[in-house]
Amino acid sequence: MGDNSTSRRAAGFLLDLIDAGAAQRVRRRIGVPPHTRVDSAGERARLISSWTWRAVPSSVLLWVLEEDDPDLNAVVWRHSHADDFMRRAILRGVPFGPGRTARVPVAPVLRHSGEPPVPACYARQGLIGALRRATAMAPARKAASMVLERADWRTVGEADAERPLPGYARWALAVRPDCPPRLRTQFGVHRKFTNRVRGAGVLDGPAEYATAHGPASDTLQVLSLGHLLFPARVRDAEDALRPLVRDHLGGREEAWAVLAQLVDGFHGTVPELVATAGAVA
Repeated sequence: MGDNSTSRRAAGFLLDLIDAGAAQRVRRRIGVPPHTRVDSAGERARLISSWTWRAVPSSVLLWVLEEDDPDLNAVVWRHSHADDFMRRAILRGVPFGPGRTARVPVAPVLRHSGEPPVPACYARQGLIGALRRATAMAPARKAASMVLERADWRTVGEADAERPLPGYARWALAVRPDCPPRLRTQFGVHRKFTNRVRGAGVLDGPAEYATAHGPASDTLQVLSLGHLLFPARVRDAEDALRPLVRDHLGGREEAWAVLAQLVDGFHGTVPELVATAGAVA
Protein backbone atom coordinates (compact mmCIF):
# COMPACT_ATOMS: atom_id res chain seq x y z
CA MET A 1 0.00 0.00 0.00
CA GLY A 2 2.97 2.35 0.39
CA ASP A 3 3.13 5.20 2.85
CA ASN A 4 -0.27 6.79 2.27
CA SER A 5 -1.76 7.17 5.75
CA THR A 6 -5.14 8.11 4.26
CA SER A 7 -5.39 4.75 2.51
CA ARG A 8 -4.23 2.91 5.61
CA ARG A 9 -6.77 4.57 7.89
CA ALA A 10 -9.60 4.04 5.38
CA ALA A 11 -8.77 0.35 4.87
CA GLY A 12 -8.11 -0.09 8.57
CA PHE A 13 -11.60 1.08 9.51
CA LEU A 14 -13.17 -1.45 7.14
CA LEU A 15 -10.84 -4.26 8.23
CA ASP A 16 -12.16 -3.91 11.77
CA LEU A 17 -15.53 -5.09 10.42
CA ILE A 18 -14.41 -8.61 9.48
CA ASP A 19 -13.12 -11.59 11.43
CA ALA A 20 -10.06 -10.66 13.49
CA GLY A 21 -7.94 -13.52 12.17
CA ALA A 22 -8.72 -12.73 8.54
CA ALA A 23 -8.15 -9.04 9.19
CA GLN A 24 -4.70 -9.73 10.61
CA ARG A 25 -3.75 -11.76 7.54
CA VAL A 26 -5.00 -9.05 5.17
CA ARG A 27 -3.20 -6.33 7.12
CA ARG A 28 0.10 -8.15 6.62
CA ARG A 29 -0.61 -8.57 2.91
CA ILE A 30 -1.51 -4.94 2.11
CA GLY A 31 0.66 -3.20 4.69
CA VAL A 32 -1.93 -1.82 7.11
CA PRO A 33 -0.56 -1.64 10.68
CA PRO A 34 -2.42 -3.55 13.39
CA HIS A 35 -5.26 -1.65 15.01
CA THR A 36 -4.06 0.00 18.21
CA ARG A 37 -5.86 2.07 20.80
CA VAL A 38 -4.95 5.73 21.00
CA ASP A 39 -3.93 6.11 24.63
CA SER A 40 -1.50 8.99 24.30
CA ALA A 41 -3.11 12.39 24.90
CA GLY A 42 -0.73 13.91 22.37
CA GLU A 43 -1.58 11.39 19.66
CA ARG A 44 -5.29 11.78 20.37
CA ALA A 45 -4.99 15.56 20.08
CA ARG A 46 -3.02 15.26 16.82
CA LEU A 47 -5.60 12.99 15.22
CA ILE A 48 -8.51 15.13 16.32
CA SER A 49 -6.93 18.42 15.27
CA SER A 50 -6.26 17.00 11.79
CA TRP A 51 -10.02 16.69 11.40
CA THR A 52 -10.89 20.37 11.96
CA TRP A 53 -10.17 21.38 8.36
CA ARG A 54 -12.05 18.50 6.72
CA ALA A 55 -15.39 19.30 5.07
CA VAL A 56 -18.13 17.27 6.73
CA PRO A 57 -21.94 17.37 6.80
CA SER A 58 -23.27 19.51 9.63
CA SER A 59 -24.80 16.44 11.25
CA VAL A 60 -21.33 15.03 11.89
CA LEU A 61 -20.50 18.11 13.99
CA LEU A 62 -23.74 17.56 15.90
CA TRP A 63 -22.77 13.96 16.70
CA VAL A 64 -19.56 15.28 18.25
CA LEU A 65 -21.50 17.86 20.27
CA GLU A 66 -23.81 15.11 21.53
CA GLU A 67 -20.89 13.68 23.51
CA ASP A 68 -21.14 16.78 25.77
CA ASP A 69 -17.38 16.62 26.23
CA PRO A 70 -15.67 19.99 26.83
CA ASP A 71 -12.54 18.97 24.90
CA LEU A 72 -14.55 17.74 21.92
CA ASN A 73 -16.64 20.89 22.04
CA ALA A 74 -13.40 22.84 21.67
CA VAL A 75 -12.65 20.79 18.55
CA VAL A 76 -16.04 21.68 17.07
CA TRP A 77 -15.43 25.34 17.95
CA ARG A 78 -12.25 25.30 15.87
CA HIS A 79 -13.80 23.40 12.97
CA SER A 80 -13.96 25.41 9.76
CA HIS A 81 -17.63 24.46 9.22
CA ALA A 82 -18.93 25.26 12.72
CA ASP A 83 -21.90 27.66 12.67
CA ASP A 84 -22.57 30.59 15.00
CA PHE A 85 -25.23 28.64 16.86
CA MET A 86 -22.72 25.87 17.64
CA ARG A 87 -20.11 28.27 18.97
CA ARG A 88 -22.74 30.18 20.95
CA ALA A 89 -24.11 26.96 22.45
CA ILE A 90 -20.63 25.71 23.36
CA LEU A 91 -19.79 28.87 25.31
CA ARG A 92 -23.17 28.78 27.07
CA GLY A 93 -22.73 25.12 28.04
CA VAL A 94 -25.82 23.89 26.21
CA PRO A 95 -26.08 20.07 26.37
CA PHE A 96 -26.83 18.22 23.12
CA GLY A 97 -26.85 14.59 24.30
CA PRO A 98 -30.31 12.96 24.33
CA GLY A 99 -32.00 13.47 27.69
CA ARG A 100 -29.17 15.49 29.20
CA THR A 101 -29.92 18.71 31.06
CA ALA A 102 -26.72 19.49 33.00
CA ARG A 103 -24.66 22.34 31.62
CA VAL A 104 -21.44 21.35 29.87
CA PRO A 105 -18.28 23.00 31.25
CA VAL A 106 -16.37 25.20 28.84
CA ALA A 107 -12.91 23.87 27.98
CA PRO A 108 -10.10 26.02 29.45
CA VAL A 109 -8.82 26.87 25.96
CA LEU A 110 -12.13 28.56 25.15
CA ARG A 111 -12.76 30.49 28.36
CA HIS A 112 -11.46 33.72 26.89
CA SER A 113 -13.18 33.26 23.53
CA GLY A 114 -15.87 35.69 22.54
CA GLU A 115 -19.38 34.57 21.71
CA PRO A 116 -20.63 35.41 18.20
CA PRO A 117 -22.40 38.79 18.25
CA VAL A 118 -26.09 38.78 19.16
CA PRO A 119 -28.01 39.77 15.99
CA ALA A 120 -29.50 43.24 16.14
CA CYS A 121 -32.85 41.91 14.93
CA TYR A 122 -32.99 39.55 17.92
CA ALA A 123 -32.05 42.30 20.37
CA ARG A 124 -34.81 44.58 19.01
CA GLN A 125 -37.60 42.12 18.30
CA GLY A 126 -36.93 38.95 20.26
CA LEU A 127 -36.67 35.46 18.78
CA ILE A 128 -40.07 35.03 17.17
CA GLY A 129 -40.24 38.67 16.09
CA ALA A 130 -36.86 38.36 14.36
CA LEU A 131 -37.89 35.15 12.62
CA ARG A 132 -41.19 36.64 11.43
CA ARG A 133 -39.42 39.67 9.99
CA ALA A 134 -36.78 37.68 8.09
CA THR A 135 -37.28 38.59 4.43
CA ALA A 136 -34.00 37.07 3.20
CA MET A 137 -31.77 34.13 4.10
CA ALA A 138 -29.05 36.16 5.85
CA PRO A 139 -31.32 37.68 8.54
CA ALA A 140 -33.17 34.38 8.84
CA ARG A 141 -29.92 32.55 9.61
CA LYS A 142 -28.93 35.20 12.14
CA ALA A 143 -32.27 34.89 13.93
CA ALA A 144 -32.16 31.09 13.78
CA SER A 145 -28.70 31.11 15.40
CA MET A 146 -30.36 32.25 18.63
CA VAL A 147 -32.36 29.03 18.96
CA LEU A 148 -30.21 27.14 21.48
CA GLU A 149 -32.21 25.43 24.19
CA ARG A 150 -34.87 22.76 23.82
CA ALA A 151 -37.34 25.31 25.17
CA ASP A 152 -36.44 27.59 22.23
CA TRP A 153 -37.41 24.87 19.77
CA ARG A 154 -40.73 24.40 21.56
CA THR A 155 -41.38 28.15 21.35
CA VAL A 156 -40.59 28.14 17.62
CA GLY A 157 -42.85 25.14 17.01
CA GLU A 158 -45.76 26.73 18.85
CA ALA A 159 -45.33 30.02 16.99
CA ASP A 160 -45.24 28.26 13.61
CA ALA A 161 -48.30 26.18 14.48
CA GLU A 162 -50.19 29.33 15.44
CA ARG A 163 -49.15 31.16 12.26
CA PRO A 164 -46.63 29.71 9.81
CA LEU A 165 -43.24 31.39 9.90
CA PRO A 166 -41.91 32.93 6.66
CA GLY A 167 -40.24 30.57 4.21
CA TYR A 168 -36.73 31.90 4.84
CA ALA A 169 -37.10 31.38 8.59
CA ARG A 170 -38.44 27.87 8.15
CA TRP A 171 -35.57 27.03 5.82
CA ALA A 172 -32.91 28.48 8.16
CA LEU A 173 -34.32 26.47 11.05
CA ALA A 174 -34.84 23.25 9.06
CA VAL A 175 -31.21 23.08 7.94
CA ARG A 176 -30.02 23.21 11.53
CA PRO A 177 -28.80 19.65 12.22
CA ASP A 178 -30.31 19.81 15.73
CA CYS A 179 -33.79 20.81 14.52
CA PRO A 180 -36.21 18.27 16.05
CA PRO A 181 -37.37 15.89 13.30
CA ARG A 182 -41.03 16.44 14.11
CA LEU A 183 -40.62 20.19 13.76
CA ARG A 184 -38.69 19.80 10.49
CA THR A 185 -41.62 17.76 9.16
CA GLN A 186 -43.94 20.55 10.30
CA PHE A 187 -41.88 22.99 8.24
CA GLY A 188 -42.14 20.97 5.03
CA VAL A 189 -42.31 17.45 3.61
CA HIS A 190 -42.29 17.94 -0.16
CA ARG A 191 -39.35 16.48 -2.08
CA LYS A 192 -37.74 19.78 -3.01
CA PHE A 193 -37.66 20.81 0.65
CA THR A 194 -36.21 17.51 1.92
CA ASN A 195 -33.61 17.48 -0.87
CA ARG A 196 -32.44 20.92 0.21
CA VAL A 197 -32.18 19.75 3.80
CA ARG A 198 -30.05 16.80 2.71
CA GLY A 199 -27.95 19.09 0.53
CA ALA A 200 -27.27 21.27 3.57
CA GLY A 201 -25.65 18.32 5.34
CA VAL A 202 -28.51 17.17 7.55
CA LEU A 203 -28.49 13.37 7.78
CA ASP A 204 -30.72 10.81 9.48
CA GLY A 205 -27.72 9.27 11.21
CA PRO A 206 -24.26 7.74 10.83
CA ALA A 207 -25.64 4.83 8.79
CA GLU A 208 -26.74 7.25 6.08
CA TYR A 209 -23.38 9.02 6.20
CA ALA A 210 -21.52 5.70 5.87
CA THR A 211 -23.58 4.38 2.98
CA ALA A 212 -24.65 7.43 0.96
CA HIS A 213 -21.96 10.09 1.36
CA GLY A 214 -18.83 10.40 -0.75
CA PRO A 215 -16.13 10.40 -1.78
CA ALA A 216 -15.43 7.17 0.07
CA SER A 217 -11.94 8.19 1.16
CA ASP A 218 -13.22 11.28 2.98
CA THR A 219 -16.08 9.38 4.62
CA LEU A 220 -13.80 6.60 5.82
CA GLN A 221 -11.27 9.11 7.14
CA VAL A 222 -13.94 10.68 9.33
CA LEU A 223 -15.38 7.32 10.41
CA SER A 224 -11.91 6.09 11.33
CA LEU A 225 -11.87 8.84 13.98
CA GLY A 226 -15.39 8.06 15.13
CA HIS A 227 -14.21 6.22 18.24
CA LEU A 228 -12.56 9.48 19.31
CA LEU A 229 -15.05 12.06 18.04
CA PHE A 230 -18.48 10.45 18.33
CA PRO A 231 -18.09 7.05 20.03
CA ALA A 232 -21.79 6.85 20.91
CA ARG A 233 -22.74 7.02 17.24
CA VAL A 234 -19.98 5.33 15.23
CA ARG A 235 -21.36 1.83 15.83
CA ASP A 236 -24.40 2.67 13.67
CA ALA A 237 -22.04 3.31 10.76
CA GLU A 238 -20.13 0.10 11.43
CA ASP A 239 -23.34 -1.95 11.56
CA ALA A 240 -24.48 -0.48 8.23
CA LEU A 241 -21.23 -1.33 6.45
CA ARG A 242 -20.37 -4.67 8.08
CA PRO A 243 -22.59 -6.95 5.91
CA LEU A 244 -21.42 -5.21 2.72
CA VAL A 245 -17.76 -5.61 3.63
CA ARG A 246 -18.19 -9.26 4.57
CA ASP A 247 -20.18 -10.08 1.43
CA HIS A 248 -17.96 -8.31 -1.12
CA LEU A 249 -14.51 -8.53 0.48
CA GLY A 250 -14.54 -10.98 3.38
CA GLY A 251 -11.06 -12.35 3.94
CA ARG A 252 -10.02 -12.23 0.27
CA GLU A 253 -6.59 -10.65 0.20
CA GLU A 254 -6.81 -9.83 -3.50
CA ALA A 255 -10.02 -7.88 -3.01
CA TRP A 256 -8.52 -5.86 -0.18
CA ALA A 257 -5.44 -5.14 -2.28
CA VAL A 258 -7.67 -3.76 -5.02
CA LEU A 259 -9.57 -1.63 -2.49
CA ALA A 260 -6.30 -0.18 -1.21
CA GLN A 261 -5.34 0.79 -4.76
CA LEU A 262 -8.74 2.33 -5.55
CA VAL A 263 -9.65 4.21 -2.39
CA ASP A 264 -7.70 7.45 -2.86
CA GLY A 265 -9.06 8.31 -6.29
CA PHE A 266 -12.53 6.79 -5.91
CA HIS A 267 -15.34 9.36 -6.19
CA GLY A 268 -18.27 7.15 -5.23
CA THR A 269 -19.65 6.07 -1.87
CA VAL A 270 -18.18 3.47 0.47
CA PRO A 271 -20.62 0.71 -0.61
CA GLU A 272 -19.74 1.43 -4.25
CA LEU A 273 -16.02 1.24 -3.42
CA VAL A 274 -16.45 -2.05 -1.60
CA ALA A 275 -18.58 -3.58 -4.37
CA THR A 276 -16.16 -2.41 -7.07
CA ALA A 277 -13.12 -3.82 -5.29
CA GLY A 278 -14.86 -7.13 -4.80
CA ALA A 279 -15.96 -7.33 -8.44
CA VAL A 280 -12.52 -6.39 -9.83
CA ALA A 281 -10.81 -8.99 -7.66
